[in-house]
Amino acid sequence: MTNLYECSDLNFAYKLEKQKVKALQGVDLSVQSGEQLLIIGPSGSGKSTLLNLLGLIEPLQKGEIIFQGQSFSRLSEKERNAIRRFKIGFIFQSFLLFEVLTAAENVEYFLSRQGLSRSERKKRVADALEAVGIGDQAHKRPPEMSGGQRQRVAIARALAKHPAVIIADEPTASLDQKTSRDILDVLKSLRTQGVSVIMSSHDPLAESYASRIVHIMDGQLQSGKGGVL
Repeated sequence: MTNLYECSDLNFAYKLEKQKVKALQGVDLSVQSGEQLLIIGPSGSGKSTLLNLLGLIEPLQKGEIIFQGQSFSRLSEKERNAIRRFKIGFIFQSFLLFEVLTAAENVEYFLSRQGLSRSERKKRVADALEAVGIGDQAHKRPPEMSGGQRQRVAIARALAKHPAVIIADEPTASLDQKTSRDILDVLKSLRTQGVSVIMSSHDPLAESYASRIVHIMDGQLQSGKGGVL
């Protein structure tokens, strides 16, 4: 496998009221293509900050991230937008779906910004919804769906982009244990499609689904399981 990400000396701080909070402190991390990496840590440990940096949501403050051989620090804003649009899919615990749109329309919404033909968009939407097991729910809107179904729509939305990696921030936090297991099964199945998954969680259930686990505490990575940092 080749390296998808190479991260070195990542530091990130923000102000909370009058205090400076060090969210990340000297983080080094490599992620391989096809890997399912789980990042574990308590609230406030730096999990979300790290994912936001990997997903180009937060700007680099100090350190280096190389993604598929490209240095984030050397990219133009246009190039950053292209990577976010085409190569990185996002899944959040709060789903972030448009309630007035159907499941299919939610999946298609961001595809319309990729310059794809209508027929290609429709095919990707149908394939993605089938891949996550809710092809028969395409016409329903989020308020008509269960939490697990809504999270499947969010996964389908990310998958339809045909990304190199899906970044999932606490994707099972709002779900019961059975539904969480179903969602983790879906995420694990993406590996057979060549999609890398980087997920944060404090849910012990997620550990059995990862190919590698790293722990983060107070903005610093600890020892991992199933590979090296």
